[in-house]
Amino acid sequence: MPQMDPRHAILFDTVTIGPKTLPNRFYQVPHASGFGSAKPLTHAAFRAVKAEGGWGAVCTDYAPVSPDSDETPAVASDCWEAADMHRLGLIADAVHEHGALAGIELFHGGASSVNGESRYPRLAPTQATAEPQYASMAKEMTLADIRRIQGDFVTAARRARDTGFDIIYVYGAHGYLMTQMLSVVTNQRADVYGGPLRNRARLPLETLAMTRDAVGADCAIAIRMPAASGRELPGIHDEELLEFFAMADSLVDLFDVNVGSWAEDSGTSRYFGEASQLPWTSKVRAVTTKPIVGVGRFTSPDTMAGVIRSGNFDLIGAARPAIADPYLPAKIRQGRIDEIRECTGANVCILREEKFSHVGCLQNATAGEEYRRGWHPEKFTPARDPDRSVLLVGAGLAGLECALVLGRRGYTAVHLVEAEPEVGGKMRWIRRLPTLGDWGRTIDHRVIALSKQANVQVIRGSRLTAADILNYGAELVILATGSRWCGDGTQPHHLGPLSGADRALTPEQVMAGQRPPDGRVIVYDTDGYFVAPGIAELLAGEGYEVHLVTSLDKISPVSDDTLEGDMLRQHLHDIGVTFHTNVAIHQLDAGTVLGRSAWGESWTISAQGTVLVTQQRSDDTLYRELLADPSALAAAGIAGVYAIGDAVAPRMPSEAVFDGHRLARQIDDPDPAAPALWVRERPATAQPTSLHAHGLAT
Repeated sequence: MPQMDPRHAILFDTVTIGPKTLPNRFYQVPHASGFGSAKPLTHAAFRAVKAEGGWGAVCTDYAPVSPDSDETPAVASDCWEAADMHRLGLIADAVHEHGALAGIELFHGGASSVNGESRYPRLAPTQATAEPQYASMAKEMTLADIRRIQGDFVTAARRARDTGFDIIYVYGAHGYLMTQMLSVVTNQRADVYGGPLRNRARLPLETLAMTRDAVGADCAIAIRMPAASGRELPGIHDEELLEFFAMADSLVDLFDVNVGSWAEDSGTSRYFGEASQLPWTSKVRAVTTKPIVGVGRFTSPDTMAGVIRSGNFDLIGAARPAIADPYLPAKIRQGRIDEIRECTGANVCILREEKFSHVGCLQNATAGEEYRRGWHPEKFTPARDPDRSVLLVGAGLAGLECALVLGRRGYTAVHLVEAEPEVGGKMRWIRRLPTLGDWGRTIDHRVIALSKQANVQVIRGSRLTAADILNYGAELVILATGSRWCGDGTQPHHLGPLSGADRALTPEQVMAGQRPPDGRVIVYDTDGYFVAPGIAELLAGEGYEVHLVTSLDKISPVSDDTLEGDMLRQHLHDIGVTFHTNVAIHQLDAGTVLGRSAWGESWTISAQGTVLVTQQRSDDTLYRELLADPSALAAAGIAGVYAIGDAVAPRMPSEAVFDGHRLARQIDDPDPAAPALWVRERPATAQPTSLHAHGLAT
């Protein structure tokens, strides 16, 4: 039976923060989920599983205190009225059930507020320097506005206390209102709230004092604040931030420290390693003896314990690692370190929260599905008929995940057969692209987990035909055969084969070792995510003159949704990659690439080689062959044939993991291939019986 490494015992010390005591040093910091107060049961289950997994404190999404800090269309933990607090109370109760403290992050976005639903003007320290959005400048705050906002913080704090929250934040980071007040760029006021640091710090300090007076005897008071401005918080000087921490020391029970903007604080693994913020956040210890929590995409218990022993932090903060593995603390305590589902830093969680208002994860398919699908990251419903034999063909991410879940559900004979010598599918070569090494954790975790499943046999280097499958003796057959990039240049702008495409290479060919002739190379991208930039960087590093051409209006727009777009484009520019946007290529001649701009203009460039990153096509031949002969399936005793992942439709790697997980969970259903409806949560609010009741009928 594994046991905890004694070096990690320090992570399970209790820590006092004001009137509250944390059961250990694991702290899930506030982070958005897309659930907020709109999907309270989904939200409660999402946070509760982290408390169940051993996180000593679990915080909600950011919580706007005022209607003029409305985040619509984003979803936040609004705390404007009693109905909001009732919903948020479900989260606090669910966290408490597992012995953790519940935190809430009170927030006002200032000039960064969206106000998409309220339609109120945004507020800013100074109108002239407000961030323009949708041709709408912000209103410069009057003294009455400041007093009203401070009152809203106090009211929200009291509501949160009465609802059962233990830790009350004043949100001061990531460029929102409190940070805007500190910046000499966004705060150019001439009154007592502008000018020297003591004046610019007045709003957050006064708000902290008022909040502490209102609930400080009952709740721990925390502030989230950057310890360094980074690259994207202009007008805030690092030495002044340390002065601010000293000023606030008597007003808070906990400092939550980070670096820079959200894109830097939640920096992807492409550009930020584990504990990358420590050189800056560790400086806060010099100005306070209060408990400090910091983040850094911590996944190594050795690193965590080292940070605590150094005295820099008292608590290990996490958002993304807690999404990837809600049971990370429990696994450390139980000595199951090799079972930790390490965060990849791909920021799919942020993409899904920002674009779809529903968090997800590349590593953890159950993230966000705890309530609506009843999925638990560590618990699995036993198979209804465990003796049915299962053959899985293809050990990419979908196949690996599906086999693992089937094994954990108790199917006694699961065979996962991979044609190549190594498992992992496309992720085998994706992890070898520059900066994407941490994405390979998706393979590593599943390989280790499958090695512990005696009922799952992984067979490598065996390419099965349809006849082989029919003769295999399995009752259920699942095809996870993946997809490939189109070598003929098929793309959204040119559905047929591209003239001269036989002169080009695909990403798979490049990663298998083939190279274009020396000289100028065109990497043509209509995908918009990570593959084309990765190939471009790889070839540029080998000395090619690389031109990255895209039919889209910018390079890798999807990377903006993972908070790395600007850094990616800057990095590619710095290593010498030349960009061409809004160009659709339609012909490859010897030494020349021809295209057309978005405005219909002809475009040409000389090049010695081309790599096409245009469109993927499912490798679904086996699936189609098997379904084409129902009588042969019946004769072979095959009761069901299913496809998962890219064999169904090429998608992001996270969706392949999800699809493999979904089928394994639902394979006992009457029709596992059909989309199953999830629990659709709609907030319970009073509704009029008709428009006439409100005098609105016409």
